[in-house]
Amino acid sequence: MDTVEHESKRLEELIAKRIQELRLARGLTLEKLSFVTGLAKSYLSQIENCKKNPPINTLTKIAYALSENVVNLITRESSSTEKVRFSLVRPSERRAIIHPGTARGYNYESVTYKKPDRVMDGYILTAGFEFPNEPFIHEGQELVYMLEGKQEFIYNGKKYIVEAGDCFYFDSDRPHYSRSLGNRPARFLVVFCNPRRN
Repeated sequence: MDTVEHESKRLEELIAKRIQELRLARGLTLEKLSFVTGLAKSYLSQIENCKKNPPINTLTKIAYALSENVVNLITRESSSTEKVRFSLVRPSERRAIIHPGTARGYNYESVTYKKPDRVMDGYILTAGFEFPNEPFIHEGQELVYMLEGKQEFIYNGKKYIVEAGDCFYFDSDRPHYSRSLGNRPARFLVVFCNPRRN
């Protein structure tokens, strides 16, 4: 096992442990977490036991069900209880989200992590040149604004070619995935609308 693979496995185990710790600390059974997230109890159990490696959108759903910030869930930083009405993230302050479930070549940089009670998660995303192994399907909606490059975007079986300056908005509960086209990776702003916390 090489260093990158070893580090990826270690991070996967830490995230799984953190999910279980937060669930137990909030007095939630797997059944209750399943009900709140809409994810199967068996799938959640596999995540907690490191048998499944969830993508970032699934982690976001679990984090919000646990009243946790997805960035904090991954980095193990504690959430601030202070009310934040305005947040500013400069380019140098973007928080890279390194998660073993992220498809090869895909990089997420959070631009919204400073607002603890947010209802949207924004990322600058760089797409790889290969499609992810599985499409993304989750509740909520997404807005994507293309910053540079070109990508092939598949939504519910239909193909779209999008490039710099294009903006698209869609319901996230249909299969969707993308890959970069051309000789440079596509970069775009993606904003997920999070399920509201109870």
